[in-house]
Amino acid sequence: MLQVRDGAGETLGMLFDRYQTPLFNFYSKLTGDRALSEDLVQEVFLRILKYRQSYRPGTPFRAWVYQIARNTSIDHFRKFPPQTALEPEMLPPFVPSDSVQEQQEIELLQRALQQLPEEKREILLLSRFQELKYEEIAALLGCELNTVRTRIHRALQDLREAFHQLARGTMLKKAEAAAAEKTPPRGARHEL
Repeated sequence: MLQVRDGAGETLGMLFDRYQTPLFNFYSKLTGDRALSEDLVQEVFLRILKYRQSYRPGTPFRAWVYQIARNTSIDHFRKFPPQTALEPEMLPPFVPSDSVQEQQEIELLQRALQQLPEEKREILLLSRFQELKYEEIAALLGCELNTVRTRIHRALQDLREAFHQLARGTMLKKAEAAAAEKTPPRGARHEL
């Protein structure tokens, strides 16, 4: 980043190669929209070039780039408030599993994550999916380290509750479907 800051724009390609996928995953889990996520990643790199002089030596680049990413999404949603629902096929692909149950749990977790308010979803994405340290998140959000710990703890509790509610709903639907298969149609006569 220091080379980019000093005018060597061609080195931005190396940063793009390294951070494009993590930023895309961050945005796609945050927005649920693949095309928007791609646009926001592009905007982040445009802003890196535009604001390259604001980068300070010694500042962790990852924390700095996620601050830009966060500001980019805030600016976008101020201009264009979200109006579309999550499209599950737009979520980033995950490693296929042999276990149908594990796949269903991953889908339920993605749906539960999307049910959280944006600020809780964002802090979980930064800490669990983007693996930022709590200190980096505190600097990014402009709050105390203990505040970050508390927010993550509460977000995890809400995620757990949303996941369990979705899981209970899924189990109830499966039980109703199984019961419907066993119930004879109305007017059918049974032989004894």
